[in-house]
Amino acid sequence: MPTAAKLVSAVLFAVVAYAAAEAYAQTLPPGQPRQLLVPIVTVLGLFQGWLTMGGRVGAGISMAITTGVRTSFQIAFWAIVGFGLYEMFYRSTRLRYDGPGEAVIAAIELFMEYGLSVLMATTCLIILFVGGALAGILAELVNRRWS
Repeated sequence: MPTAAKLVSAVLFAVVAYAAAEAYAQTLPPGQPRQLLVPIVTVLGLFQGWLTMGGRVGAGISMAITTGVRTSFQIAFWAIVGFGLYEMFYRSTRLRYDGPGEAVIAAIELFMEYGLSVLMATTCLIILFVGGALAGILAELVNRRWS
């Protein structure tokens, strides 16, 4: 059921995801494609805000903070998984792997590589942590006001 808290959560986490993706894009080496990074992560933020945060408002401020941080890091997790799988399929269509087992191992290596690169981007992590906490608090306040 659509609520004001879900709508506000979706918009706020789309903004957090956009800011985090922009901060992460600044850490990428020159020549690495980044044109789809920001829009895809922003859409992930929209959906995660609606589904995860929007569905769990109403339990108090402390729970809103933890759910907000959880939502932010779920955005990062699904971005890592999505881009890792995309890269693995891209490489497999270029016949870089000898079999499906090698492709699966390469996908896991890509997840770890992308995860470490996100962990090394401290500005991105700060945006995810602080932005998620603030967005969670605002979603909780909106839920208190309009429900």
